[in-house]
Amino acid sequence: MPATASAALLALYPAMASLHHLLPRLQLVQVPAGTQLFREHEACQGFPMVLSGEVRVSRSGANGRELELYRVQPGEMCLVSSAGLFANQPLTARGVTTGETTLTLLAPPDFQSAMADPAFRGFVLGLFASRMADLTALIEAVAFQRLDSRLASTLLGHGQQVRVTHQTLADELGTVREIITRLLHRFERDGLVELSRECITIHDSAGLRTIAALSAR
Repeated sequence: MPATASAALLALYPAMASLHHLLPRLQLVQVPAGTQLFREHEACQGFPMVLSGEVRVSRSGANGRELELYRVQPGEMCLVSSAGLFANQPLTARGVTTGETTLTLLAPPDFQSAMADPAFRGFVLGLFASRMADLTALIEAVAFQRLDSRLASTLLGHGQQVRVTHQTLADELGTVREIITRLLHRFERDGLVELSRECITIHDSAGLRTIAALSAR
């Protein structure tokens, strides 16, 4: 790995500083948007460390529906990959880049030896706990919150115009496109939003916040 890339890696993953002997083994990988880095039921190829870009991690059901679990950004950790390496078991989700992404992989044997280092182990377990908290919140949202509440919450915080497809929203919320389209048309009839091709214009953010605050089914 070039010196500049090593410096960038250490800035994002400072726990690697005490594992400098592993840096020469790392290779940078640059991939375009939409690249599938790993998929369900495959063996984990290593511990990914993202230097730029983003990886969307999701899980698919037997009915073809997909639920986004989380996203891995620079300096963050992939829970699914770590769990696979911990247990030496196949992966339980798939990872796809959302944009041009640069990353490197710490090979499974190197990951196992790195876990003996207190700083690296503390880093991994700390992020592992954080990711578990995120997944717990996701499970709570899926199990207990109304879908219209979750959709309204998803639309908020992105400015007046949200450029996204109905299918992308469905994937993120773990449902099907038809239901999202139906809810969006309801929002439009109520004067909350205006729909156009791959764009949702927010007209009443206060109304959306009211719906987003609803937690009971």
